[in-house]
Amino acid sequence: MKTVAVGTNNEAKIAAVRAVLSEKEYRIVSLEVPSGVSAQPLSDEETRLGAIGRAKRALEATEADIGIGLEGGVTKIDGQWWLCNWGALVDRDGVMVAAGGARLALPPDVGAGIEAGRELGDVMEAYTGRRNVRRKEGAVGVLTNGRVDRSAMFSHIVELLAGQYEWLCQNGSFHV
Repeated sequence: MKTVAVGTNNEAKIAAVRAVLSEKEYRIVSLEVPSGVSAQPLSDEETRLGAIGRAKRALEATEADIGIGLEGGVTKIDGQWWLCNWGALVDRDGVMVAAGGARLALPPDVGAGIEAGRELGDVMEAYTGRRNVRRKEGAVGVLTNGRVDRSAMFSHIVELLAGQYEWLCQNGSFHV
């Protein structure tokens, strides 16, 4: 049985990993590690680097076989702020894969909060009047009227990571 270290204590992200990786094959542990990027990543590149940083630090801080990092951020495209999210998986042999997920336009009021230097989770709490949005449904859950929550969004990324990793283990490796 392989051990997977998830570089966060965020329940939505851990649930995403548990939804994808069978606990018959993997022992899943979580620990809070720094992403190595700003608290509110402001681009796809910074968000991807945050996911990679979390995956590497989770692996380094444990005896796990695999480290997974999941990072949410925002990115600006043509003057509009968008939700973005990335994941990375690394193993002890140096194999690394990364994947990005869904994009969703943020309302102008939310974008204004980002422009003012606030974190998306804090902006969404003020926008909705709800607490702990980042640890529950996330901005994606609010903005899709509950059709897609944060855990489901990250589950898709974990599926992409797991699929790439399985393929590489069977067919040779590359590093992103």
